Amino acid sequence: MHVEMISWPWMDEEALCGTAAAMCTGSREPGRSLERAMESGHESVLEHAVYTYKVEGVSRALLAQMTRHRLASFSVKSQRYIDMGDMPVVVPGSIQDNPDLMDEYCDLMEDIKGFYRRAVEAGIPKEDARYVTPQAAQTGFVVTMNARELRHFFRLRCCERAQWEIRELAWEMLRLARAASPALFEDAGPGCEGCREERCPKKEE
Repeated sequence: MHVEMISWPWMDEEALCGTAAAMCTGSREPGRSLERAMESGHESVLEHAVYTYKVEGVSRALLAQMTRHRLASFSVKSQRYIDMGDMPVVVPGSIQDNPDLMDEYCDLMEDIKGFYRRAVEAGIPKEDARYVTPQAAQTGFVVTMNARELRHFFRLRCCERAQWEIRELAWEMLRLARAASPALFEDAGPGCEGCREERCPKKEE
């Protein structure tokens, strides 16, 4: 998995969101207005700050989970046009830890790639041959979210109850967000971290 932040607010995002917060209350103190807005849960002002990430080497299973976060924009590597004959795959650690199943897993992936190559060679369009590709197939995407949606994403997907792959992605995205905009993300993360919430949001799903 490779994750990088490729775009973030070029002006002071704290001032940007603070200006929005100050507009709401008629204040002339953007910094204090932002602080009060976040303390009160008035996070709509965070929607003015937008962040874009490039993600590679993750599974289609992870992609399915990511696209459930609907307040985001996605550009995804297309299996219609990319040759999947040498398809790299993601292997869960639980399978890697079982030598017998690991061998069977690898054999199965090779069988799938072999079928794909034979289908394309037989004239089957790539967009049809791809139907045999598994959720393990690696993909890549660019995703853009505003700061409010990112905080919501981190609250759910950094949780220890989240699936391991998307949890790993979420923590790396959070690390980059904190480095870029500490004022907006220093307290972001799973709702249960640091006992900020008694009720775990993942238990509610």
